[in-house]
Amino acid sequence: MQTNDSALPRIRAMIRSDGTGELTIDGEVQQITAADEAGVREEIINRVAATARAIGRPVRLTAEDEQGQSPLIVHPDGDVDADGAFIPAADLPAPDPLSGTDLSADDALPSPTRPLATSPDSPRATSDHLGFAAASTATPVPSTGDSQPGPFDGLIFDRALDLDADTDDDEPEDAVAGESAAPVSAAGVSAAPVSAAGAGIAATAGPNLSDFMSSRPPMVAGPAQQGWQKTVRRLSGGLVSPGPGSVELAHRSAVASVQRSLIGPRTIVVLNPKGGAHKTTATLLIAFGIHRGGYTLAWDNNETMGTLGVRAQSAHHTNTAVDLLRDLEDFAYSSSARVGDLDNYVRNQGDARFDALASDLDPAGAASIDDVAFGKLHAALSRFYRVLIIDTGNNMRASNWEAAVETADQLVVVSTIREDTAYGAASLLDGLRLKGHGDKVAEAVTILASPAKTADRALSRRLHDHFSQLTRAVVDVPYDPALVAGGPLNIDALAPRTREAWLFATAAIAEGL
Repeated sequence: MQTNDSALPRIRAMIRSDGTGELTIDGEVQQITAADEAGVREEIINRVAATARAIGRPVRLTAEDEQGQSPLIVHPDGDVDADGAFIPAADLPAPDPLSGTDLSADDALPSPTRPLATSPDSPRATSDHLGFAAASTATPVPSTGDSQPGPFDGLIFDRALDLDADTDDDEPEDAVAGESAAPVSAAGVSAAPVSAAGAGIAATAGPNLSDFMSSRPPMVAGPAQQGWQKTVRRLSGGLVSPGPGSVELAHRSAVASVQRSLIGPRTIVVLNPKGGAHKTTATLLIAFGIHRGGYTLAWDNNETMGTLGVRAQSAHHTNTAVDLLRDLEDFAYSSSARVGDLDNYVRNQGDARFDALASDLDPAGAASIDDVAFGKLHAALSRFYRVLIIDTGNNMRASNWEAAVETADQLVVVSTIREDTAYGAASLLDGLRLKGHGDKVAEAVTILASPAKTADRALSRRLHDHFSQLTRAVVDVPYDPALVAGGPLNIDALAPRTREAWLFATAAIAEGL
C-alpha cells in the first residue's frame, strides 16, 4: 500500500555557533540550548528520533547552520542518513527556512517508489565524528575539491534504507527501484551486480545470526527467594523447590522493567507547583527505585534554594549546580572527562546507587539557574548519566522550570492525598495542556502519596478518577514514618512495603522511557 507522505511531520532545524538552536516540527518551534554546537546537534537528533519512534518510521529533517543546509533522514533508533547534497549558504534562497514559509511536499519522507538518495547528485557523508562508523559497503562517492561539510556530517550513519514494509505489493520490483536496470547502492551511485563469490552472508539462503539469537527460549525463572516457597526450599535443602509465587514474579517483572535497555539518556521530570507535595522525596525514591546500578542522577532544578541537598546523603564538599555551571567547560568540552570527575559536585548516595546534584544552598547568594544554564547543564550531564531525575521548584513561570519540561522524556506528577496539593497537581496539568504539552501529559504518571497512616478514601477515589482520565497511570505509595522528619533519606529505614510500592511506581514510569 502506498504511504501517505503528507501525513508525515515536516521538520526543520537551525543550529547556531553560540550553542543554541531551534527545532520546528509541523510549525511548532522548540528552543534548543546546549554547551556547544555539537550538543545542539545531538539534542536535535534525539528529539527528531523520538518523533520517528512515535510514528514508527524514518522522518526527513532539513538542518541548517551558518555554512548551509543538509537534507537528512533520521531513523527511530537515532541513526542518520544523508538525503542529498549539502547546499552552501550562498546557494540557499533568501527566505529564512524557520520563518513559517510553507514547505514543499518534498519535506515529507517519500514512499518507497521514490528511492532515497539514489542519484549521483546525492552523496552520502561518512564522517565518524561521534563514533558512528560508516556501515555501507557500497562504492564510495568520489570527493570533489569544492565539497563542504554539512552541519550533521558527524552524526551520519551511512546505510541502506529499508522501507519495504510500505511497498505496494502490486508494483513490480523494477518500478520500486526506479527505471534504471542497474542496482543502486546506499551511497547513491549505480553499482555493478555482485558476483556469487562475493555475495557473502547476505545472499546465503537460510536463517542468519539474528534469527538464531531471537530463537532463544525465554529465561527460566530462578528459585523462589520470597514467601513460603523460599522456606520450603531452604528446609528441604533444595530437594523441594517450588517456583516463585505471584508476588515475587510481580517484583521481578518490575525490576526487569526499570532495568530495560534505553535508547540514549533519558530525563524524568517531577512536578507539582505546591510546596510540600512530596516532590523531593519522590525524586530521591525514583532514583533509588530505578535499579540501574549507577549512572543515575537526582538533580534539584530549583532556580534558587531547593531541599534535595538537605534530603540527600552528605558528601565531602558543599558544591552545587551553580558550582558545576561555573566549571562546566571542563566537562562539556573535554573528551577525556569521566563521570568520576563529577564527584566534587555531586553526592554519592552509597548503597542506593545514584548521585545527587543539589541546587544553590547559600541564603545570601545571588546566583540562580535560568533556562540557558539548565540547557548547558543538561547537555553536559547527559554525557555521563543514563537517567536524570529532575526535581523542580514551585514556580511554573520560571524559565528553568519550563526548560525542564521541554527536555522531559517522562513527566511525573506528585501529590499527597490532600485537597491543597491535589489542587496544585490538577492546575499544573491544565497549564501544561494549555502550553502545548498535551502529549506529555497524556503519557505522564501520577503518584499519590498517603500523608498519614490512614488516608481519606473518598478523596483518594476522587483523585484516582480525575488523574486517571488525564495521565497514563496513577500509582499509590504508602505513608512511612521514616520519611516524616525531613532529614537525609535513609533507604534502609524504609518499610519493605514502602520500598516495594516505590519500585512499582518506578516501573510504571519506566514504561514511558
